[in-house]
Amino acid sequence: MDRIGPFVYEQHAPRLPALDANAREAHRHRVVIAGGGPVGLSLALALARWGVASVVIEADTTVCTGSRAICISRRSLEILQQLGALEGHLEKGLPWTGGRTFHGADEILHFTMPHDERQKLPPMINIQQYWIEQFLVEAAQQHADLIDIRWGSELTGFEQHDDGVTLAVRAAGTDYAMRADWLVACDGGQSFVRKQMGLKLEGTGFEGKYVIADITLPSPYPTERRAWFDPPSNPGSTVLMHKQPDDLWRIDYQIPDDADLDEALRPENVSAFVRRHLEMLGEAHLPWQIVWISAYRAGAMTLPSYVHGRVLFAGNAAHAMPIFGVRGLNSGFEDAFNLGWKLACVARGLAGETLLQSYDSERLHAFHVNAGSAIKSTEFMAPPSRGFSLMREAALTLAHRHADIAQLANPRQTTAIGYPDSPLSAMALDRFTTELVVGDPLPERPVRGPDGITHLTDLVGPHFTVLVFAEGDRDIEPNLAEASKALEDGALPLRIVVVAKSGEPQADGQCLRVVDDAATETGAVHLIRPDGHVAGQWRSPSGATLREALAQAAHAHTISGEQA
Repeated sequence: MDRIGPFVYEQHAPRLPALDANAREAHRHRVVIAGGGPVGLSLALALARWGVASVVIEADTTVCTGSRAICISRRSLEILQQLGALEGHLEKGLPWTGGRTFHGADEILHFTMPHDERQKLPPMINIQQYWIEQFLVEAAQQHADLIDIRWGSELTGFEQHDDGVTLAVRAAGTDYAMRADWLVACDGGQSFVRKQMGLKLEGTGFEGKYVIADITLPSPYPTERRAWFDPPSNPGSTVLMHKQPDDLWRIDYQIPDDADLDEALRPENVSAFVRRHLEMLGEAHLPWQIVWISAYRAGAMTLPSYVHGRVLFAGNAAHAMPIFGVRGLNSGFEDAFNLGWKLACVARGLAGETLLQSYDSERLHAFHVNAGSAIKSTEFMAPPSRGFSLMREAALTLAHRHADIAQLANPRQTTAIGYPDSPLSAMALDRFTTELVVGDPLPERPVRGPDGITHLTDLVGPHFTVLVFAEGDRDIEPNLAEASKALEDGALPLRIVVVAKSGEPQADGQCLRVVDDAATETGAVHLIRPDGHVAGQWRSPSGATLREALAQAAHAHTISGEQA
């Protein structure tokens, strides 16, 4: 094992599968995932919850080095809970709800993210990516029969066919071939799969250059995002600073567009900047040490499509996001969760391959929403032209006296994105006042179960859910009973849950009790997808209506009713 900073890196030995005389693996796999980072591991876990096996091909023999992606949003934490990997993240991560922005040495903005007592999870936690990967690996080890992580294995080529993909892999100095029904590229911003297919990301690149430094520093400052414009430590440029577990601090600082990046990354030059910045903060007297250095340029770019026959793309292999607003890894988690249930349904024969087209359209929509906010933040953090620079300086000067103008420096932190035009959603014919909106993910609202307080998001699982809001625990209309009976003879897993304003929660979890009336509307019936997004809502739907909506939501023809 190796230690870099406070983290111990466990080495995983390369392992070869059983091969025939022609160096081919006899077993054909359902899914091969290229890349064992957070997105690839999350996808493997998302498939495993549906009983679908996958092989993860990872060239490294350890989890990543350096902090890399460090901010996990509430929506991503909900996803990690569904994947069985939440506990470690909450125990290790540092929760935060807001941050401060400075112009020079003066504070001009204190922002907070939406959070109240109804939430079970913080709006954001800070945790280094190597911890994220470690906790995902540990979760995957609980599914050893379904998830095969092949460390020290490099994908060297592949060929796509009508019914699958043939792959060339190198491990422990041996080349071998394997076959799969599907290949998913989760191999990052320099994706080998993307390059081999001649595909390119399209969009906007920015000139701003940033150096990243992880330092150990025993600072008592609380966990929040801090950003400086034109600080004494970096005149004319910007600095970001985040606290991480284990007394580790992440500092991102801008360097001039024409600066020599190799020279800027020299340890002595990074140390000189860190010293200046800590002197500005009055913390230079504390013992500190640099443990990791890197750099990046901002860009908002995407593939025009994430589905290419039997080859699919997710995470940074599919798109690139500026770091401002922390949309990179959080978008990757949502990619994996969206794709996981759809690919599993296709692999198990529960749905047709056309279901995967909704992954393409929904996640492309999410990219464009994310990119719109990220570009606004990036243009303010790293102005792309003299005109933008002048506008920013004017805004920052006015922000000292005008709070509304200071909002221009708000980083627009990532939020959960709905799919208002999803092809999987049934048309909403009724008007509702409930917070549940077709296309949106379930809100994290409390309800009372037989074992105490739970939340609407806890109802999500490897199944569809019919969620009914009723006056009492026995108040189910005859046509809903007819609908549930009509759903009993198919193949798609389904759970029916009643949330009642009166009565007692049932031990089998079929009926829960309202805690917050604002989250409900009596008589509303909602169809919830396996990824937690609302696929339809009605008052008093017929059996035929629910059957049609469920078939549309899964591009399927057979439906079942599994009442949990």
